[in-house]
Amino acid sequence: MSPLPASARPARLRRTAAWASSVALCASLALTGVAALPAAAASTTAYTGIILGVGANETQRIVTWYSSDDSAQVVQLAPTSAVVGDVFPAAATSFGASGTANVAGTTPGFNRHSTVTGLAENTSYSYRVGSEGNWSPVYTFATQSFEGNFDFLFYGDPQIGASGNVAADGAGWADTLNVSLTANPKAELLVSGGDQVETANTESQWDAFLAPSQLKNVPWVATIGNHDVGGKAYEQHLYTPNTDRAAAYYADGSKTASTSGGDYWFIYKDVLFIDLNSNSYKTAANGSGGDDAHVQYVTDVINAHGTQAKYTVLVYHHSIYSSAAHAKDADAKVRRVDFPTTFSNLGVDLVLQGHDHVYTRSYEIKNGAKANPAEQPGANEVFTGPGGVVYVTANSASGSKYYDMTAPDSTGTSGAGNGADPQNPGNYWYNSVQNQDYVRSYVKVGVQKDALVVENLTSGTCAAPNAGGGKCTTTNGVGTTQDKVTIRPYHGNGQEIQVDVPNAPVGEFGWTIDGQNGLVDMGTATLAGDNTFTASGKINQIAVTDSRRTLAPWSISASVSDFTDGDKTFSGKYLGWTPKVVTPGAGATAGAAVAPGTDTGAGLSVSRPLGTAVQGHPRGTGVLGADLSLKLPDTVDQGTYRSTLTITALAG
Repeated sequence: MSPLPASARPARLRRTAAWASSVALCASLALTGVAALPAAAASTTAYTGIILGVGANETQRIVTWYSSDDSAQVVQLAPTSAVVGDVFPAAATSFGASGTANVAGTTPGFNRHSTVTGLAENTSYSYRVGSEGNWSPVYTFATQSFEGNFDFLFYGDPQIGASGNVAADGAGWADTLNVSLTANPKAELLVSGGDQVETANTESQWDAFLAPSQLKNVPWVATIGNHDVGGKAYEQHLYTPNTDRAAAYYADGSKTASTSGGDYWFIYKDVLFIDLNSNSYKTAANGSGGDDAHVQYVTDVINAHGTQAKYTVLVYHHSIYSSAAHAKDADAKVRRVDFPTTFSNLGVDLVLQGHDHVYTRSYEIKNGAKANPAEQPGANEVFTGPGGVVYVTANSASGSKYYDMTAPDSTGTSGAGNGADPQNPGNYWYNSVQNQDYVRSYVKVGVQKDALVVENLTSGTCAAPNAGGGKCTTTNGVGTTQDKVTIRPYHGNGQEIQVDVPNAPVGEFGWTIDGQNGLVDMGTATLAGDNTFTASGKINQIAVTDSRRTLAPWSISASVSDFTDGDKTFSGKYLGWTPKVVTPGAGATAGAAVAPGTDTGAGLSVSRPLGTAVQGHPRGTGVLGADLSLKLPDTVDQGTYRSTLTITALAG
C-alpha cells in the first residue's frame, strides 16, 4: 500500500477587510499565481475534451483536456466579474499543466491536466486553457459556501455507445444533465457510477459523453467502470485527486499501458468520498490486489481522514446489492462477504454503485446482513444503528442500456445469498426498494446537518431518445420521484451536541484622534547654551482599533513637513519624538525614539513608526502618544511657524 497523501482539508476560509482613516493612507494588494504565461504559440493548437473535475477539497478543481500539440499550456483563471467580453485581466492567475502523449485508440495528440487551487467561496470564476494568443473558449464555474448543507447528483452508467447508436445515447445523456441541473441548479458535484462509455478507447463515444456543457461548469467525480477500464482513455480524460496508482488498484495487477486504474479520495465540505476501482478483482490469473487491497485502502483513508468529515460515502462500479442481470454474479457474492463488515466497522454511511442498470436501495446492512429485522420495505426514514450502511444502485442516466429485473432464488436469505425478502417476496432479501421502469433517471443526495436524503428521480419518459427498447410503459413525467429516503446517522452511545457557528464579521482596522484634534502648541522656543532653540510638546493621542479575525500585523507611522511662516521656513528634520503606548490594546508596541536632526539625521522629516503590532496580536483598541522635541539652530528667523504631521496606516 502506497503512503496516503497528506490531508488536504482546508481551514475555513474568511474574507479579510482592512480600513484606515488617515491624512495619507498607504495600501498594497498582491495577487499570486502558480506560473507565468508562456510566450505566444507559434502554431494553432486545438483543445478538445475539456472537462472540470473535482479537486482534493472545496478550494480546488482539476481541469483535463486534449491538445493537438505538445506545447506549454496553462489554465488561466479569473473571477467572472473581472472578465469582460472574454478578455482576461492582467491579474488573472495561471496554473501549469502536465500531460503525456495520447495512447487512447487512434486519437493523435496529447492529454493535459491542471489543478486549480486557492478558490474562494461564493465566487463565480471564468477559465480557459492554452497559451497566450491561442486559447480555448471561456468557461465558467461557481463555488458556493464552504460550510453547511449541499446537494450532489449521482448518475449510473451513461455507457455511451451501448445501444449501438452513439448519437442517441449522447442525446439521452445530455438530456439527463439538462433535466437534473435545471431541477437542481445549486448541485455542487456530479458523481459517476462508472461506465462513461461502452468501449474504453473509442474517442467518438468519449466525445459524445464530454459534449454537454455542464461537464465544464460543475465538477465531475469520476468512477471507473468495466467498460472504461480496458484502455488509458479514462485516465487521460478524467484526472482525479489523491489517487493511489499502485499496481494493486489495477485490474491486471500492474500499471500497463492497456488499462486504467487507481483508488482515490477527497473531502468536500462535510463528506469524505472514497472512490474504488472495483475492476481490480483478485484472481489466480491476474494477480491484482483485489478486495483485500481495497479493504486496506478504505481502512487507511478513513483512519487518516475520517474525523475530518461528518459523513463517509463510498463509490464504486460493481454493485453488490442489486436486482438485475448482475445480482447473482460470482464477484458480487464474494464481495458481499469481503466488503460489508469492514464498511460497517469503519462507520461508512452510504455506498453508491452502478453496473446493473436498475435502481435499488438496500435495507440498513450491518456486517453483510439486514441490521434491523423490523425495518419495513420502502421506509422513507431510516435510523442507522451502529454499523448500519445503506447501499444504492443507480439506473441508466443515458438510456443506452437497461437490464431486466431478476427473481430472488433459494441460495440463501442472508450473507452472500440471493434469497427473497420475507416481508416482500418479490424483492431480494437485502433490498428495501428495487425498480425498473426502463426510463432514464438520476439520484439526488442531499447532505444535511443530521441526515443524508437520497432521492431517485426520472429524467426522461417513454419517448426517445433511448426509451428502454420498447419496454417502457410508465406514464410518469420527467422529475417523478421513484424513491426517497432520509438516512439518519448513528451518533454512538453518548450524546453528540452540535452548534452552527455563523461566518463572523471580518472585522476592521483603523485609527482616530483620541479626543479633539486640536492644535499641538509647543509654546515659545527657549534659547539653549549650545546656540540652539528647543521646544517640547505632545501629539494628540491616537486610538488604534483592530477587530480583524485575521490578526494581521499593522503599523502607524508619521512624518512632518517643513515648518513655514509665510516665506520663512526651516526643515522638519529638527523635530524628533519619543513614542509611547498610553493605553495597551490591539497588540500595540511603541516605535523607537527619534532624535531631532540638528547636525545629522533626518528627524521626523522621513516617516517613522509611532506604533506597530505583529501577526497574531490580540484584537481590541490601544492608544498611542508621543512626546515631541524640537531643536533648531538659533539662526532661524523669528516667527510663528507651523508644520503638518502626516499619519500613515498600513494593515496587513
